[in-house]
Amino acid sequence: MYAAERHEEILARARANGRVEVGALAEELGVTVETVRRDLTALERLGVVRRVHGGALPVERLTLEPTLATRESQQSEQKRRIAARAVQEIPRGASVLLDSGTTTVAIADLLPVDMELTVVTNSIAIAATLADRPGIELMMLGGRVRYRTGAAVGSWTTLALRDIYADVAFLGANGFSVERGFTTPDQAEAAAKMAMTNASRRVIMVADATKAGQVHLHRFATAEQVAMLLTDAGLDDDTAEDFDAAGVEVVRA
Repeated sequence: MYAAERHEEILARARANGRVEVGALAEELGVTVETVRRDLTALERLGVVRRVHGGALPVERLTLEPTLATRESQQSEQKRRIAARAVQEIPRGASVLLDSGTTTVAIADLLPVDMELTVVTNSIAIAATLADRPGIELMMLGGRVRYRTGAAVGSWTTLALRDIYADVAFLGANGFSVERGFTTPDQAEAAAKMAMTNASRRVIMVADATKAGQVHLHRFATAEQVAMLLTDAGLDDDTAEDFDAAGVEVVRA
């Protein structure tokens, strides 16, 4: 197989599967790991893939933001485990910020029915889940509601967050790395997440391991602003060690 043929095959697999792994490609294409790495570097220079630890992602995956319904079906078991572990980080009687996202919705679902909390959220789904909980004082942030995420965003959201200082915030991310921090594709969503980051004493990022190494257009938090990265067992050791060295506690649920 010529290099150009390998490049076409690698790109087709990346687009079909959402990502490619160096080791698997080397075995399936009958070439060395070094050859695959050179192929991925060439494809990255062409702007069609983005290199991540151990493989690559198609650029389409980094630019197309999935809807909430689509994301609910992705990594659902991992998100459930992350959420269950996140609940353990919430003191009784605390004030909690819950970002809009499928993992934070899972946190809301798993809150004990007798737990007394103040919850502030910009998520319609989370508000609907917690609205009838007698022990929870629910505060819904206003703003323009995004169709893709069901999140309230805009100046109404960020202005309200200026006067809030919660005990802990749980935020989701579309991508994360030590170098680039925590990122998301939408500017308004990033502004809301940034405001939540600044409105909390302790910030915990909840994101499954498939987000590792992904970098999107808008950064809303750096590693220095985050106390804990709560993810799943699929996170590679190198990334975990990088965050640990940056002072971020990494928990793999």
